[in-house]
Amino acid sequence: MAAAITELSACPDRSGRTDPVSILEGQARSRVAELIGVRNARMAATTFTFYRGAAAVMTADLASTPGSGVYTQLCGDAHLSNFGVFNTPERRMIFDLNDFDETSPGPFEWDVKRLAASFVVAGRQNGFDAATTRDHAAEVARWYRRWIRSSVSQTTMDTWYARIDVDEMLSDLGDSLDSSTTKRTAKGLRKARHRNSIQAVGKLCVIDDAGRPHIRSDPPLLVPVRELFPDDAADIIEQRIASRLDEYRKALPDYIRALVDQFRVVDVARKVVGVGSVGMRAWIVLMCGRDANDPLFLQLKEAQPSVLVEHIHTAGYPNQGQRVVEGQRLLQAASDLFLGWTWGFDENGERRDFYVRQLRDGKGSVVVEALTPEQMSLYARLCARTLAQAHARTASRHQIAEYLSGPGKFATAIADFAEAYADLNEADHHRFTDAIATGRLESHELI
Repeated sequence: MAAAITELSACPDRSGRTDPVSILEGQARSRVAELIGVRNARMAATTFTFYRGAAAVMTADLASTPGSGVYTQLCGDAHLSNFGVFNTPERRMIFDLNDFDETSPGPFEWDVKRLAASFVVAGRQNGFDAATTRDHAAEVARWYRRWIRSSVSQTTMDTWYARIDVDEMLSDLGDSLDSSTTKRTAKGLRKARHRNSIQAVGKLCVIDDAGRPHIRSDPPLLVPVRELFPDDAADIIEQRIASRLDEYRKALPDYIRALVDQFRVVDVARKVVGVGSVGMRAWIVLMCGRDANDPLFLQLKEAQPSVLVEHIHTAGYPNQGQRVVEGQRLLQAASDLFLGWTWGFDENGERRDFYVRQLRDGKGSVVVEALTPEQMSLYARLCARTLAQAHARTASRHQIAEYLSGPGKFATAIADFAEAYADLNEADHHRFTDAIATGRLESHELI
């Protein structure tokens, strides 16, 4: 039976929950052992970085709370740092969701709750008072409801093509931004627009005497394959990655395959990415076209089963990379031209699934720590609108809108939940740092 809107405020009690540290330890077993300490250090840094890495913990908590019964395709990890700008294939810069590792069908409010609670956690980290952080969480719910309800009056095709163009967005905001914010925003967008494969070569590569680029070494965060393994083993790993790229190529549409075929592999390295993703196998592949000044950086990132599938039974994909790609294509207004999936066996003979994307293509995100309360409020509305538009790309928008038309204040319920969950997250972070202090968990501090 569907929960009433007021019941969505329910937050699990600290007693009776699965130990959050045990959940994170369970995730670590399938990851690269030498990188677990890096992940733990990044998560331990603040309550917000812990929140970012603890999607599995929150999903287990959400599964124990009353639900709407209305399912849609979820991002699965819709915290405020998983939104940002990037270039479309048409070279327009848009704002959208940008992380889909956990995407899977589920109750729509799980994404809303994770987003709203992230604003409370981040706001507290920034020193905002309780009234302000609560209002940010309520703004998420209000604007999500507003945009979902407006979507049902649009045609299906208009809803599908809806996107947030960055230049148009800044024009619409107009006087809402003060001059200093406008300047910082413009500077950040200029920087993002130049984040591409050419810029990545300058940041991630060294040039040899013959003018050829090679991925530089910065262990443990960036390590060329020939430093990770002895020569013979490195040859085998490079062959396996080449095979993965060939499987990826075969699954591409003909016109994208023709584009990819104009590039050749030059170098391969393991790269540590994110907070919660640390320890997942992630490779970057430097490719060149006509010469060294014609680069393309692809990323092969491991895709394991979504944290949602332990709690929600859904029809799966034969490849977890395909799950990520199909979910991304459904939720995003425009997706990376090179998006695809592949698979292969690791050094222990275990199957690993991957999704493939460009490493950089105009990607950028806000610096959460630099946001003022007023800027955070605007950002809450923007993220809520984006999430609503993503959910509205599915047929579930009609059911979601109908549910949100029922009695009870959605904003109040979500704000109540977000505040309570931020408290729970703080307690979990404390348990996590205690586990590091007592030696239960390793931590590798990076300089």
